[in-house]
Order: sequence, then C-alpha cells, then structure tokens
Amino acid sequence: MSDTAIVGGSWPMSVRSPGKFIVFGEHAVVHGAPELLVAIDLHLQVGVATAPEFQLNREPMARSANPYLARGLERFWPSGAPVAITTSSRIPRAAGLGSSAAFVAALGAAFGSASGGVARDALAQSSFEVERGAQGAGSPGDTSAVVAGGCVALNSPSGTLLWETTVGDARWTVRRVSDPRWVWVVAYSGLPRSTATAVQRVGHRLAEPDGPELLQRFREVATAGIGAWIREERTEVGRLMQENQRLLAEVGVSNPRLEALISAVAPVAEGAKITGAGCGGSIAVLPQPGREAEAVRRLARAGAVALAVRPSTRGVDVVGSG
Repeated sequence: MSDTAIVGGSWPMSVRSPGKFIVFGEHAVVHGAPELLVAIDLHLQVGVATAPEFQLNREPMARSANPYLARGLERFWPSGAPVAITTSSRIPRAAGLGSSAAFVAALGAAFGSASGGVARDALAQSSFEVERGAQGAGSPGDTSAVVAGGCVALNSPSGTLLWETTVGDARWTVRRVSDPRWVWVVAYSGLPRSTATAVQRVGHRLAEPDGPELLQRFREVATAGIGAWIREERTEVGRLMQENQRLLAEVGVSNPRLEALISAVAPVAEGAKITGAGCGGSIAVLPQPGREAEAVRRLARAGAVALAVRPSTRGVDVVGSG
C-alpha cells in the first residue's frame, strides 16, 4: 500500500495516479456520513519538464481553459517558472471514476517531488482543496483514494487511520480498510456529469422535511456496507449497493440511462449502483463470481464503455525521474 511519502526527484518526471470508484456513501459524505472508495487499475499519467514557455501536451498552455490545471499550478507551483506538462489517461473524463482527482494528485506529486518531497497526508489535503476549488463542491474521498491507493473509508471507525482532511469547519477522517480482492466492473454511460450540479441538487433534496431521515438512511447503509466489506460478505455488499442505489435515485441523481445499465447487468450482478456524482457518469458493478466477462458483455451491448477492474494497491507515485 502507498502510505509512504512522495520522495524528492528531478525533472523530467513521470507520475502515475489511479482512478477510483465509490462503493457506498457518495453525496452523504459531504454531510459527514461514511463513504467507501476503491482505487482502481485505470491510470492517468502526467509528465512534467522544464520548458521555455508553459505547454500542455506540446501546445501553448491556456490555463484558464482548465480550472484544475489553473488551481493546481497556483497551489503547487507558486514560483511560476514555465513547465511543459503531458498527460495520458485510461480514465474516462467526467465519468465519476476519479479523472480530475487523479490529475490534480499527479500534479501535486510532481511538483511536491521536485520541491524535495511531500507527505501523503499533506498531498491529500492540498489535492482536495484544489479539486474542491475547481468544482465548487465535494468531499475529499476521491483525492484521498487516489493518493492512498487500495481501499479507504471516510468517517468510519473501521480501519487504520491514514489522515484527517478539513475545509472550514468540516472534517473527514480517512482510514485504510482491507481489500477482499474481488474483480469489479465499471461502465461509463457516455453521459458526462457535473459534480457541482449534482451536489447542489442533493443539497436541495436533503433540505426538504424528510431530508434528515434520508441522510440517516444513507449513513446506515454505508455503515452496514463497510462492515460487510471488512467481513468479506460479498452477497451482503451487493445487496447494500442496491439499497444505496435506491437512495441515490430518491435524491434525484439517477436517470433512465443509468437505470437501464443497472437493469442490463442485474442478472449477473450481486449489486450495481451509480459511482460518483450521478446525473450521468458511470456505474460500479460487483459481478457474481466468475461472471465478470458476461457483465462486461451485457453492458457493452447496452451501449456503455465497460471495463473489468481490480483495486490498485499503489496510489499516486513517481514512476520516472531525472
């Protein structure tokens, strides 16, 4: 597991960061409920080198066109010396699979390494601040998962404490939990999603009279789900994923396209649900044992970009330097 610091290095440098999916608790985590995330073996790679002018993928860099890049450079590279940045990625963008978190964390790791190294707790905090600033909303789950690698739980007493992340008066604990070593399937619907829009929609829904009851149900499902995860109770994890999906539909972040994908894979799945903000994006599927390939085929026939994935034990890290 990637609990050690990002060590110092020199440019040119390559940094690799995993994507992620959420098993339980998206949206409710913004309000202090537990969340369970898994870093996955879909990766984004960022290269950084000195240059006479700012470049992104060998073109003049328009920082204003990419809020993650603009805020990342402001936070991680205040000296302002020109750099050339290159990117390649297997993580679909705006798909709920952690592409922005992976990019921000990779930038932070590259600049942190070039400045002598950076501790992972500090990188997780700064990456969250950059991503939240660019999105205008959200929790530190995505950035913590891609920085730590493996499986992480927020706001849960279970697992080994990695760090705490804060913004204003809000505070989240981040803990490492065990990996049951299951194969998963993620499927991108083809509909991009907006985290800020979805978070605002859920916020309005939770402000209604039954909002506290809904939030408590999210909390109960995530708490039970994390317990079942640690006990490696596969069928129960799948059942609770289905319950979590019903709650996500109730707060308004599902749609007919996502529900159609969930229905398409249901005959071969223990459970399936939205991962991430919703209103588009992707679903995460726990297939029945041995039926992973069939799950991928069913989702592909339904028009999704479907991939079998495994947890990535390695979080963001330098893979080449100097």
